[in-house]
Amino acid sequence: MRIEDIYQCFLQCDSVSTDTRKIEPNSLFIALKGEKFDANTFAEEALKKGALFVIIDDKKYFTNENKMLLVKDSLQTLQELANYHRNQLGLPIVALTGSNGKTTTKELINSVLSMKYNTKATIGNLNNHIGVPLTLLSFDENTDIGIVEMGANHQKEIEMLCEIAQPDYGYITNFGKAHLDGFGGFEGVIKGKSELYSYLRKNEKTVFINSDDPLQVEKGANIKCFTFGLKNEANIIIKYVEANPMVKISFNNQLINSHLIGIYNANNINAAITIGKYFNITDSDIKKAIEDYQPNNNRSQLIEKKTNKIILDAYNANPSSMLAAITNFIQLDSNNKIAILGDMFELGDESIDEHKKIVEILTKEPSVKTFFIGKDFYSNKIDINHVFFFENFLSFAEKFKSIPIENKTILIKGSRGMALEKTLDLL
Repeated sequence: MRIEDIYQCFLQCDSVSTDTRKIEPNSLFIALKGEKFDANTFAEEALKKGALFVIIDDKKYFTNENKMLLVKDSLQTLQELANYHRNQLGLPIVALTGSNGKTTTKELINSVLSMKYNTKATIGNLNNHIGVPLTLLSFDENTDIGIVEMGANHQKEIEMLCEIAQPDYGYITNFGKAHLDGFGGFEGVIKGKSELYSYLRKNEKTVFINSDDPLQVEKGANIKCFTFGLKNEANIIIKYVEANPMVKISFNNQLINSHLIGIYNANNINAAITIGKYFNITDSDIKKAIEDYQPNNNRSQLIEKKTNKIILDAYNANPSSMLAAITNFIQLDSNNKIAILGDMFELGDESIDEHKKIVEILTKEPSVKTFFIGKDFYSNKIDINHVFFFENFLSFAEKFKSIPIENKTILIKGSRGMALEKTLDLL
């Protein structure tokens, strides 16, 4: 079936869904396959729940020629449809990737640009080979600027997402030690994330670059760029940065008091400032947008429970973000600090060594009582007064709930699979 014909069906629909549990009336349902499911089997159910059309790729479920669109591969069709729609709209698209801070940066950019434009951005972290097409299909003729987050855990993934989204602008937050197993080490991370730079360079588009990051400057060479940094040669000069605990930033005689914790969030804010200035957002609107932004979803949230202040950063973790979080935590003005840290996933053969590096840092910080949770941290167990090791959350909880925790500043950070937000119930 031709993509042009499928597109005409799409235009008659109000939304797109890949999950029959979330079907909306007058939607287009796309039946995808996974390792443990085949959504073709739910095609008729999708129609009964209100879908106007259903895309399937298994002929034996083709039972309604008026409502079912039979294709060779539903996933490929989703991606082709998203690309076709993107080209029909022709709107400017800002794409961003990086090892840490993607989602927070995306939300800050959206907050700033929406002060002047009708923007749409990736919802949550739907940033993969399925999420990016769904994001593109959510844009419409009323969208002035699209903001697309791109995630990856192996080579060629960003390249593929760029071919689908065809961004006009790009930003890479950083190169960090994330998904080392899939990328094949840190050099593989740099190569994989830099596929965004390759696309922008090849297609003569524009990149936003932190000019204080020499590696970004190197990899983003020979691309039309708009920069930010503490140095005078940057397009947008950041005058002052502080984080104790909330990030404060000064630029153009504007002092921004954000609700974000940690110096590691400074460049996320700086990128939003820079992109806002590029798109002619006023300084006062940039300040308002950033100051109004409240983090959520377990990302750098400051929570107060009884007498304790909690920095909840439990959405995810890798060696780079963990190092940034604990470095920031150590320098905070507080005499009663507790760190609760969970294992970092997807590090492959480097996992034990990367966990050991974190342990070594905190064993040298007696001012921070640290609880390490998970098998990889436990593999680096040592006997020292202010550091404790637990193989799993259950054994940690049994110990922790018996300790009086009062007037403490607490950092909670670990990979998503550790679900360390459960610690809140113990406080």
